[in-house]
Amino acid sequence: VQLQASGGGLVQAGGSLRLSCATSGRTFSNYALGWFRQAPGKERDFVAALRWSGDTTDYADSVKGRFTISRDSAKNTLYLQMNSLKSEDTAVYYCAFTIPLYGGGWLPRDAVSWDYWGQGTQVTVSS
Repeated sequence: VQLQASGGGLVQAGGSLRLSCATSGRTFSNYALGWFRQAPGKERDFVAALRWSGDTTDYADSVKGRFTISRDSAKNTLYLQMNSLKSEDTAVYYCAFTIPLYGGGWLPRDAVSWDYWGQGTQVTVSS
């Protein structure tokens, strides 16, 4: 599985950005896609994730109500719409792929549970 993230940039606080993640390679019948971010000197943190069907999503509390994760299955592309951006959202954003260990609405939030990663795209929010 290959992942290619894009769409990062410099934006003022309160502004918006949309990240994209193009996926390619082997197909699976049950998988999850997600976004993580990593600020300098900090760990890679969970941002949002969704199941392959698109009917189950999960968000970190810090972005809930501001960010929206979605996918276009026809284009094999994952998106992260980021609104009302804050300076603390500044980080490198990574998209990721995994096969969840459990069914239902469960989605892993720890980075070690995700198997494939994109290269990252920088988001900088100026205050």
